Amino acid sequence: MYTIQINFEQQGVEPITLDHIQGGQSVLEVLLDHNIELHHNCGMVCACSTCHLYVEGGDHFFPEIIDREEDFIDRARNPRINSRLGCQCVLDKSQSGNVSITLPDQSLIHGD
Repeated sequence: MYTIQINFEQQGVEPITLDHIQGGQSVLEVLLDHNIELHHNCGMVCACSTCHLYVEGGDHFFPEIIDREEDFIDRARNPRINSRLGCQCVLDKSQSGNVSITLPDQSLIHGD
């Protein structure tokens, strides 16, 4: 089981903590299951950059970044060294722990 701390760059949105999250799901799926908006124009197939987020802690619980994901992150608004795509951040089923992410301001994203 995982605990995910979600921080928001958007003004006025308070951090949220999600507990008892099962492995095997992407961060994007977890967020959507909890009614937390993260754009995902391509339908979760690593074909756009709209589910871009920042992994602040717990990146070792996700698969290594692949070239395709890196290519799309380069197209994201304000990419950083800790940028990932939420659809590609699948929580390892064999582990558990704490993950911390920051969501870019979703009001600034118009799609790719």
